[in-house]
Amino acid sequence: MTSNLFAGLPSTVTVDEQFATFLQRPGLRIERIVSTGQASPEGFWYDQDEGEWVTLLQGEAKLRFADETDARHLRAGDCLDIAAHRKHRVDWTAPDQVTVWLTVFYSATGITPGPTTPVTPIPA
Repeated sequence: MTSNLFAGLPSTVTVDEQFATFLQRPGLRIERIVSTGQASPEGFWYDQDEGEWVTLLQGEAKLRFADETDARHLRAGDCLDIAAHRKHRVDWTAPDQVTVWLTVFYSATGITPGPTTPVTPIPA
């Protein structure tokens, strides 16, 4: 089955963020999160048992870590890896546009590393 990460995006601001799981396997979950101006509640910090690799596909957001002074301003194409139990929160998402996150949640104990395959350029 083929899915499109940009299908079903809201055309206007919504009250709640939208969450969609695209793939779930032992030790792995891939989700799309759609924000339209939402932020974490005041004083709330995510403290997750899983690691989280996140990329911003569209829009803008400010992500804050408890161990850093300033929030990181993320724009489309930015990505980062958040270690399990590293406290973080979303300070801001752009209220005038749709922000689309792609998140990969993973468990270090549930994933067996595979072999590294070198990338071979495709001839022109």
